[in-house]
Amino acid sequence: MDLPQLLIKTLSNMSKKLKFLLFSSIGLLFAGMAYLFFTGMTTKAEENNPSGTEMILFEEGINYAVPVPLPDPAFFAGEEVPAGTFYVREQLDREMTVNTYWHSSTLLSMKRTARWFPVIEPILAKNGIPDDFKYLALAESGLANVVSPAGAAGFWQFLEGTGRECGLIVNKEVDERYHLVKATEAACVYLKAAYQKFGNWTLVAASYNAGQGRIIEATSKQRENNFYNLFLNDETSRYIFRILAMKYIWENPVKYGFKLHPEDLYKPLNTKFVNISTSIPDLVTFAKENKTTFRMLKELNPWLRADKLIVPAGSSFDIMLPAE
Repeated sequence: MDLPQLLIKTLSNMSKKLKFLLFSSIGLLFAGMAYLFFTGMTTKAEENNPSGTEMILFEEGINYAVPVPLPDPAFFAGEEVPAGTFYVREQLDREMTVNTYWHSSTLLSMKRTARWFPVIEPILAKNGIPDDFKYLALAESGLANVVSPAGAAGFWQFLEGTGRECGLIVNKEVDERYHLVKATEAACVYLKAAYQKFGNWTLVAASYNAGQGRIIEATSKQRENNFYNLFLNDETSRYIFRILAMKYIWENPVKYGFKLHPEDLYKPLNTKFVNISTSIPDLVTFAKENKTTFRMLKELNPWLRADKLIVPAGSSFDIMLPAE
């Protein structure tokens, strides 16, 4: 008779009381061993963590997604964000997390800022607009000439009517919403007018998203002049925090897991301007005469919306061309 059969026979001959005592003893034995094992682990952990704070053990070789650090204190255009309010802190946390882990979009935007922020920054400074508003343009378009479902266009996402009100030409041949210098100047006109109404830059930024009328209505109805105290729609509520997230991630890229070398960035373009005061019937011919291509002409001047340019009497346009 082999050992397993002997054990089975022995167990079958035992009384219920003996079986209970046997299995109880085995259970106590394993419980004691487990206690000693985990007590040893706890003691070791305490040796490595004398403060007694909670520890999370990470396995080597795995890239964990971890919570991102929040700026404390945080400011937009010199105005402090009340991060002590729970919903403010959680909204900031949401946008910081989304933009930190949205790697492809954030990386591409970081590359573009090296080319376009140097164009935007001096225009904002000249017009007395806080430098943080360059992140508003970034939040609006990712610094790409996109068109929204509502028809807003360019880096600053102007609607046709608003663009014209701010001094931009918008027609079938010329759409200066795509002209970065002129669109930035127009944005400054809008922002300065909004500041005259609201008296603080955070509400100015919110009005850029929602429209001045809606912000005036909300502040009046809710008797509040502080953006963070207003109950607004989800898009506008998130808007300021999206701008803040971009600001703090862009200013501290390594802290948030982004490491770009100078050669990774999109360099400023080496260009020159040619002033045109007469109409150009064929932009393809114009490009060839200036030793470039129609494609390059369009890339450098996205505000040219057709294959010709009609220049009204007394007007002129500066067309960008490659310097070499």
